Amino acid sequence: MSEPISVLIADEMSKSAVVVLQEAGFSVDVKTGMKPEELATVVGNYHGLGVRSASKVTAAVLANPGKLKIIGRAGVGVDNIDVAAATAKDILVINTPAGNSTAAAELAVGLLFALARKIPQAAGLMRQGVWEKKKFMGIELAGKTLGVMGLGNIGRQVAERGVGLKMRVIGHDPVLPDDAILPAGVERVSFHDLIERSDFLTLHVPLTKDTKNLFDGPMLAKMKKGACLVNAARGGIVDEGALLDALNSGHLGGAALDVFAKEPPDPSALFQHDNLIAVPHLGASTKEAQEKVAVELAEVFVGFLKSGVIRNAVNRK
Repeated sequence: MSEPISVLIADEMSKSAVVVLQEAGFSVDVKTGMKPEELATVVGNYHGLGVRSASKVTAAVLANPGKLKIIGRAGVGVDNIDVAAATAKDILVINTPAGNSTAAAELAVGLLFALARKIPQAAGLMRQGVWEKKKFMGIELAGKTLGVMGLGNIGRQVAERGVGLKMRVIGHDPVLPDDAILPAGVERVSFHDLIERSDFLTLHVPLTKDTKNLFDGPMLAKMKKGACLVNAARGGIVDEGALLDALNSGHLGGAALDVFAKEPPDPSALFQHDNLIAVPHLGASTKEAQEKVAVELAEVFVGFLKSGVIRNAVNRK
């Protein structure tokens, strides 16, 4: 009799993942909070490893992978997984891009409203008992140009919602095929046009060598004066020091960040700026999204470990 397929869940995630895996006949252990050196000692005992963002799956963790065949990230980014090291050990790495796309898109749109109407700043003063109606004159989103950088699952949903808000929506994605069909009402433009035309620019691209610090001082200076920038994609795409300079100079009208180069970030003058809205990486933080990414991860594991079906692969077997 062959041994049962075993999976280790190393980070907090919905219990639905365990249910799906157990119903498929898998043996499941949930052990959270392990440091990389602890994870390295046990990971080889399992066929699958499920993580979110807390566990660091380094090359050292994968040095002796034993039975491990698949690593799954309940979410989109795989920054905490050494994909090259996994590939070298013939281990499949997958993510769950569909599960949290609605949550991330809705947060980005929420940040657009927060920037346009200065909602957090006004609410903060009200908590202090201060009535400052005249100080918080806002602008309407309707009629403004929304630029969407990255037209994958999340970016497309943001673009669709922008159209629904009566905004002029333009988008750019360097890896999207030329013949790709965009949502109705969305104009595909060059990167140059996206930067110069957007009243509000929202980022939905991965952190790569090409996007790291892409929005540095010179790039931010190319944006329309008074424009607002939203980054709910990955920290490190926007140079935080350059962003502070652009806000201090008044060139940018505002910015909203859900992600940071270091998480949690160190205290900085950036977070004290009146025109900066910062939230602690809430993109996927909805009950619905956490349920969906956990179930999606478990279903991908079942398909691969039982039948060899590959879905959502970040690397290639």
